[in-house]
Amino acid sequence: MTPRLFTLALSFAAALFGGLTAAAKQPKPVRVILVGDSTMARGSGYGDALCARFVSEVKCINLARGGRSTSTFRKEQRWADVEALLRDGGAFSASYVLIQFGHNDQPGKGKRSTDLVTGFGPNMSRYASETKALGGVPVLVTPLARRTFRGPYLHDTLGPWAQATRVAATGQHAAFLDLHADSIAAVQAMGPKEADTLAMAPKEERRAADANGVEVVGAPKQAFDYTHVGAKGAAFFADMVEAELIAAIPSIKPYFKRQAPG
Repeated sequence: MTPRLFTLALSFAAALFGGLTAAAKQPKPVRVILVGDSTMARGSGYGDALCARFVSEVKCINLARGGRSTSTFRKEQRWADVEALLRDGGAFSASYVLIQFGHNDQPGKGKRSTDLVTGFGPNMSRYASETKALGGVPVLVTPLARRTFRGPYLHDTLGPWAQATRVAATGQHAAFLDLHADSIAAVQAMGPKEADTLAMAPKEERRAADANGVEVVGAPKQAFDYTHVGAKGAAFFADMVEAELIAAIPSIKPYFKRQAPG
């Protein structure tokens, strides 16, 4: 081998070794898994809007589903899917599991309902405990406020479930996001008229109808209500969750595309 070729070979080997070393030093990406009900789910909640706020290296998986409570999410084996993901988490430096329930755990929701003291609270604690046991980072989130007013004042229907979530987070030493308190304060401040603009559909389009004004049976549910959110509401509350998450877990801040307001 000529001296020139030998020099080129050494340069190539050094570049290759340097590239491999740099690749080895690259930190593993993080993962965010969303677990909850329709107020977090795709198409009716803020979950997808929150996922969109992370940089591309973050794998954000929205497993929230409408109509689920702390009980039925497990009974339907949806929690088993989360556990499977956590068992296969070697490619990630951390897996954050955001868990938010309450709306369907309340009385009057049929088989979805759970007892606040003996059901809901222990269920939230169990989710946090099992997340930790599988190497994940549990993040308990209080339920998003309903935007129902009585005159000029917001009517709080989820306070006890928010408090039970706080108690579960404290008992499990889990990260805690008080979305309920934040959303209560924000919705009260904006008032009923502005709060209505956060819904899935304008208030005057409460029922799907054909060209003759006859209600369409079986039409997709895109109606106005005081619980679910459209694009504007999803963005509004995703901002809120982003700010809470950064405050609770400062190390996650670099994984967001931009800084949360405030």
